[in-house]
Amino acid sequence: MNPESARTTHSGPERVRIFVDFWNLQITMNQRERAITGSPNFLFDWSKLPMWLVRKAAEKCGNLSLAYEGMHVYASYHPRANDERLKGWLLTWLNRQPGVQVVLKERRPKDAPQCPSCRAEVPSCPTCGGSLRGTQEKGVDTAIVTDMIRLAWESAYDVAVLVSSDSDLVPAVEFLDLRGRKVIQAGFPPVGSHLAAACWASFDMFAERDGFRR
Repeated sequence: MNPESARTTHSGPERVRIFVDFWNLQITMNQRERAITGSPNFLFDWSKLPMWLVRKAAEKCGNLSLAYEGMHVYASYHPRANDERLKGWLLTWLNRQPGVQVVLKERRPKDAPQCPSCRAEVPSCPTCGGSLRGTQEKGVDTAIVTDMIRLAWESAYDVAVLVSSDSDLVPAVEFLDLRGRKVIQAGFPPVGSHLAAACWASFDMFAERDGFRR
C-alpha cells in the first residue's frame, strides 16, 4: 500500500469503523469491575456500544459529524457444550445488529506441559488426574490486522476505533498511521500503554462505562 492508495477520496463526513477484540474487552472489563464493586461480570449493552464509541472518537477528532460505517467484533470459542450458548449469541444476535459483523474463531488445544528434566509431556495432574491441557486463541489478532489494512486499502473508513490493549497490534497501527489513517484506541490505562502510544489518540473506556452498561 502506498500513501496515495490509503487516502480517501470521500467528500462527505469522515467515516469511522470499529474493531473490537471481544475477549480482551470482556475480560479486562470484568477484572476492573470485580476489583471495584465485587461484581463477577460487567454487563454490556451492545446496542449502545457502537454509537458511544463513535461519539468518543468524534470528541477526540474534534469532528462531531463522524459517520458510523460498522463494527467488527473478533471472538473465539471453545468447541465444548458450555460455549455453545456464547457462540449462538454471537452469531444469531450480535451478528444481526445494524452494522455489526462477527468474526468467530475456534480455540485450539495447547501442547501439554513438559517435565523440566526429561521433557516428557504431562497431560494430566499426577495427583487428581485432571487435564493440564488448556486452549489458546488462534487467528484473532491476524483477522483484526487483516481487516483493518484491507478496509483501509478499499477506502472503507477514515477513522478506526480499536477496542483492545494488545501490543501485538502496534505494528499494524503504525503502518496505518504512516498511510493517513487515524486509529483511536479505546483502552484501559495503564494497561495497553504501548498500543495507546502508537495510536493517533486514545480514551479510557472503563472511566465512562455507565454509558454502555446494561
